[in-house]
Amino acid sequence: MKTAPAGGSSRYLVLAAMIFAVAMTFIDQTIVSIAVPNIQHELGLTSTGVQWAVNAYLLTLAAFFAFGGRLADTAGHRRMVVLGVLVFAGASACCGLTPTGSAAEAWLVTFRAVQGLGGAIMFPAALAIVVQSFALRERGRALALFFGIAGGLTAIGPVLGGYLTEWTWRAIFWVNLPVAAIALVLIAVSKPVTDIRPAPMDYRGLALIAGGVGLSVFGFQQSQVWGWSNPAIGLCIAAGVLLLVVFVLVEKRTASPLIQVDIFRIRAFSVQNLVLGISMLVFVPVFFFSSEYAQIALGDSSSEAGVFLLYFFIGFVIASQIGGRMLDRGGAKRPVVTGCVLAAVGFYLWAGDATTLSFSEQQWDVVLAGAGMGFMLSPSSTDAVNRASRLSYGEATGITQTVRNYAASLGLAVLGTVLVTDLRSQLTDSLVAQGLPHDQAVSTAAHLSQVQAQSGGSTANIPQFFRVDFAHATQTVLYWMAVIMAVAAVVAVVGLRPGVQTETTAEEPAAQPTGRGPGPA
Repeated sequence: MKTAPAGGSSRYLVLAAMIFAVAMTFIDQTIVSIAVPNIQHELGLTSTGVQWAVNAYLLTLAAFFAFGGRLADTAGHRRMVVLGVLVFAGASACCGLTPTGSAAEAWLVTFRAVQGLGGAIMFPAALAIVVQSFALRERGRALALFFGIAGGLTAIGPVLGGYLTEWTWRAIFWVNLPVAAIALVLIAVSKPVTDIRPAPMDYRGLALIAGGVGLSVFGFQQSQVWGWSNPAIGLCIAAGVLLLVVFVLVEKRTASPLIQVDIFRIRAFSVQNLVLGISMLVFVPVFFFSSEYAQIALGDSSSEAGVFLLYFFIGFVIASQIGGRMLDRGGAKRPVVTGCVLAAVGFYLWAGDATTLSFSEQQWDVVLAGAGMGFMLSPSSTDAVNRASRLSYGEATGITQTVRNYAASLGLAVLGTVLVTDLRSQLTDSLVAQGLPHDQAVSTAAHLSQVQAQSGGSTANIPQFFRVDFAHATQTVLYWMAVIMAVAAVVAVVGLRPGVQTETTAEEPAAQPTGRGPGPA
């Protein structure tokens, strides 16, 4: 049965409900990192334990997105959004109630992982509801609002976290409860109706993709702790990639697979996922690196560092609305290419001004970089999901979100290594200039960079030379971000075709890609 898109104001009520539902997942990507020093101090967590309080959420979120997308299509999108909201809110309440003592570490890490599972169940279903509630020619604008507002909450996370932590770090988890309550009320009032496709769950595929993504992301996350020279890092990543290869081979021979891998034969879907993967090497890492830069190089407080990110999202939110309208009028290629180019230019200019240690010199660079990401991210994500049949929107969203989170973890690992390597080189030169022998300068620089990496964001008593050297290291990272977005622009120019996509008439998913969505227009 085909369900017509919701009409009039009701569809915007549905959109508001879905934005509130996913708001928690976006806020929690960044809000916890601000409170890390307070959490570690009050609960007496080890450095490994506090790291996993942050990483457990991101790891389970990445590992189970494909499961959440498939579950949404087969069990019902509205049902999965409600379940995801309840799981996420319940886990948030438990995180806020973490007891002190020996059980604290295991308790917090466990419920952070449950939060990630709730987010993975909720997000693909929420996006699928938005897609089915709006006609094809209106989705660009609708999803621009969805990604623009929800994405902007990622920037609010550090600001909100900074203020809530001054009261109690537990409030950064409890703030999710009223948001969840509003989401549930809006869902009950708007009553979104979507198509579903009952089918058995492919648990073999689930085990393979969760294991593959989980092991790979774990390896990326641990690279800065164990070091790339540790053979366990390569082993985790290699084992994860091998499981993903096996997953693809198994899915091709499964009657009711977790993911219809033939969807990647649709040119636009594959290219948009490649563009999204490349851009995600930058998009999530920029939050962490710019926050560190603001606190260490500029000497800002945690809440002031959050305000720094708001400039990025001023550009992001405004440009995402323009990009969405461009998608509806003329197709995805123009906004995606324009956004990638603007982002590359913005990051390049930002890098050039980073060593001035003056935010006023950088603010328009930050806005431009954010605008570039806003122009391309929403149209690229929307165009990718549009390529699926209406009975597979959850599955397509699960794929795109898995790609995005996998790439973000890789970007954090690789660019984090670039930052630390360059910082050690800069510190060594500074220490030698101060009169230390070269060998001693090398060991001291390694120690200083390692201490800062594990300090949880503490910036007290940082000497001026360290601030300057950190700015130079950040500059290198920003230049690499500019290069990465330039590569994304080239991929979009070569891979995407101009023109407006036509509506698919497919009612049921087919084995061949032509039955999964529209042609490559």
